[in-house]
Amino acid sequence: MDRSKQLGEGSVGSLLLKFSIPAIVGMVVNALYNIIDRIFVGRGVGLLGISATTVAFPIAIVIMAFGMLVGIGAAATVSLKLGQKKKEEAEQILGNSFTLLILVSIFVTVLGLIFEEPLLIMFGASEEVLPLAKEFITVILLGAVLQNIGFGLNNIIRSEGNPRMAMITMLIGAILNTIFNPLFIFVFNLGIRGSALATIVSQAVCSIWVLSYFMGKKSSLKLKTENLKLNINIVKQIFAIGLSPFLMQLAAGVINITFNKSLQTYGGDIAIAAMGIINSVTMLILMPIFGINQGSQPIIGYNYGARNFTRVKKALKLAVLAATAVSSIGFIIVELFPRAIISIFSSTDVELINIGSTGIRIFLAMLPIIGFQIVSSNYFQAVGKAKVSVFLSLSRQVIMLLPLLLILPNFLKLNGVWISGPAADALSSILTGVFLFKELKRLGNAEPKVV
Repeated sequence: MDRSKQLGEGSVGSLLLKFSIPAIVGMVVNALYNIIDRIFVGRGVGLLGISATTVAFPIAIVIMAFGMLVGIGAAATVSLKLGQKKKEEAEQILGNSFTLLILVSIFVTVLGLIFEEPLLIMFGASEEVLPLAKEFITVILLGAVLQNIGFGLNNIIRSEGNPRMAMITMLIGAILNTIFNPLFIFVFNLGIRGSALATIVSQAVCSIWVLSYFMGKKSSLKLKTENLKLNINIVKQIFAIGLSPFLMQLAAGVINITFNKSLQTYGGDIAIAAMGIINSVTMLILMPIFGINQGSQPIIGYNYGARNFTRVKKALKLAVLAATAVSSIGFIIVELFPRAIISIFSSTDVELINIGSTGIRIFLAMLPIIGFQIVSSNYFQAVGKAKVSVFLSLSRQVIMLLPLLLILPNFLKLNGVWISGPAADALSSILTGVFLFKELKRLGNAEPKVV
């Protein structure tokens, strides 16, 4: 069966497994190598190294945000076009997305290098941490183009119906990064700069791999020279749908900065290092949910474009159930073994272990409902309802979390920083549930597909 045709006719459950499992494997491996990065930095550079990568993280978030703006926006648009049997338009989107990825990455690199030091200070870098943070983020900024081409276009590989190839791309980057990290840090004695260099070299290989795929025989969509010239209408379509994950990433950056400032005030560099560890563990838990998102997106997008709303609702239901199972398992592990988790990164620093184990248990207290919130927000993105998706995404990252983060620490000190996370998760999940209920009711009243 044709790869795009199976999205409209194959078993929804089987399709979700087929598309999600490769994405989950790739994203979990990526989360693991981020954890391994932090472990190597912690062991090779020390606690200040972990703090340095944490305060530099908002800049890395911005780089990825622009990759998501183009990559995810293009992927969702491609799925809709394939559902409408418009392959040539899908290829135009592919070509335009490649050009956009290069342009936005150069833009971020230039701005980042110009304002690097004042940004890092604003993000919470102390005098001891600042030199290490600059070493790390300079390399990351210089390699932004190489990161975003591979990351951005890989989303389109999945949308055209080839999740296995998308998984292989992510595995290549993860495995190479895991190999290069200890090599550059310990063997070549490059310190924290070696960790960043390992990431960039790995992503460069991924970019070459993805480009060779779209210019080879295995892809349904081809990267053609005539489609590289930007079309303003296509750019608008990509940006409209990609705006949700883009703003969500930027919001994550703003929240990260606010966290760092509060953590520096109430806990110093140790608290910032603890938050860096908590972020790594959180991403390991959330990555399977993002993989489920990526697996459901082409199924939902294709069938929504084809007006097969029964399949849309079934894909959404299965995705929510799977995501909730994953987040619940993560919750149980975090609550039962917090000290053991933190000790992986630093087995000798008792204060870091104490602060980190308390923080991770509180901060992830609402994990069981996060899966529902993330998948449901992604639904609106998959069907092209950008404004709703943006609002729901920001409800958790900014609208609920930022005020709580600004208010609670004034009364509860460091515990207030941790509590703001689960409080925002609960409120945003309720809001998302209201929007989803109304949407499903509307689909139930919509005209059935005409066969």
